[in-house]
Amino acid sequence: METYETKNLDRIKKLSAQYFSTIRSSDGKSKTNVAQIKLSNYSELDCIITETLKLCIVALNENAHKTSDTIKTSPINVALILEMVLELIPTNEFDVLDEINQMFVGNN
Repeated sequence: METYETKNLDRIKKLSAQYFSTIRSSDGKSKTNVAQIKLSNYSELDCIITETLKLCIVALNENAHKTSDTIKTSPINVALILEMVLELIPTNEFDVLDEINQMFVGNN
């Protein structure tokens, strides 16, 4: 008969395979990982990069929007930045953490 710990370890392995999908190994050889952002096209990527840079400029210098021609003529698209950040939230990983919590806390 399998021990309680062995069953939990097997369950954690299955949950990890099922839920941990936000970060993937970059090439299997190095110890780096990759997180992907879903984009429609290069124009959307350009928009996200531009809006992020403008947001950073304004955050660093509160008067930047008054002196910069680029930012003055093009307001920052905060919704686009927030959408990108939303894509980075590892929802699947949070689900597996809930499952693991239930395994250990729920059984005590």
